[in-house]
Amino acid sequence: MSQYHLSLIQLLDKADQVILGKRPQIKLALCCLLARGHLLIEDIPGVGKTTLVRLLGKSLGLNSTRIQFTNDLLPSDIIGTTVFDSDKRLFHFHRGPIFGEMVIADELNRATPKTQSACLQAMEERKVTVDGVTHELPVPFFVVATQNPMNQAGTYPLPESQLDRFLMRIEIGYPHALAEKALLKGESRDKLIEELEPSLFPQDLVEVQKIVGGIHCSDPIIDYIYRILEYTRNQATDQWGLSPRAGLALLRASKAWAFIEGRNMVVPEDVQAVGVGVISHRLNGGDNFQNGIANQKAKEVLQAVRVD
Repeated sequence: MSQYHLSLIQLLDKADQVILGKRPQIKLALCCLLARGHLLIEDIPGVGKTTLVRLLGKSLGLNSTRIQFTNDLLPSDIIGTTVFDSDKRLFHFHRGPIFGEMVIADELNRATPKTQSACLQAMEERKVTVDGVTHELPVPFFVVATQNPMNQAGTYPLPESQLDRFLMRIEIGYPHALAEKALLKGESRDKLIEELEPSLFPQDLVEVQKIVGGIHCSDPIIDYIYRILEYTRNQATDQWGLSPRAGLALLRASKAWAFIEGRNMVVPEDVQAVGVGVISHRLNGGDNFQNGIANQKAKEVLQAVRVD
């Protein structure tokens, strides 16, 4: 555990030199991947969403593919299609970009619901079926999607059931003054990412995920997570209560956070550290929860539930 943990700290330190002043967001994104979850990054254009995703892919040595979602993108453009080889007189399957180890789904909410659905089905099942033949997706497999705010032109909101496929949703926000000035004076972020050496490799990542799954979680922590779920269900006058799947996601993310912190057991602070990212997009209150209100609601939930 210690060597992997040191490698993760090294990764965070390197990432801190590329995306300035955003260590908490980078740490949450890494936590999501260690918990075998898919990540949704929602923010306005230009704050570094895609840069963060490329940075993670390079730091983890993953084979990354990118899909730029537009309103004319078809499901076959993502999954792939069967084509006829006239020389061999055979049909063969031409794989789409969903077959990457890390799939960057850029501006996911610009695609039509049908295309979004094809992508999100692959995320859930980790395999795709074309013309009756099932194709397994690689291991590890992550989708990191970026999404523009819903009030921007040309966006299609993700349905609640599809939002639930993302283990975590984070925002990046503007950099603080010192970080932004350093960014203006510094080198190109693209060049810095190209020069990065991986801190971990895909086979290491799979091992870390196994270790994370074995992190100890005591009965009092399970009770604490249950109280969070129960609280949202009893207070749900303008929002939905959290589902059992949300509880499992919160547990997995808490274990991953504990590992990054160098512990082999979960403490309440781990649950609180990942809580907003895991539950905010699941407390659905429609348009009333846009523009940061969902994050505030999630914080209120965590503040209201007692820690024994």
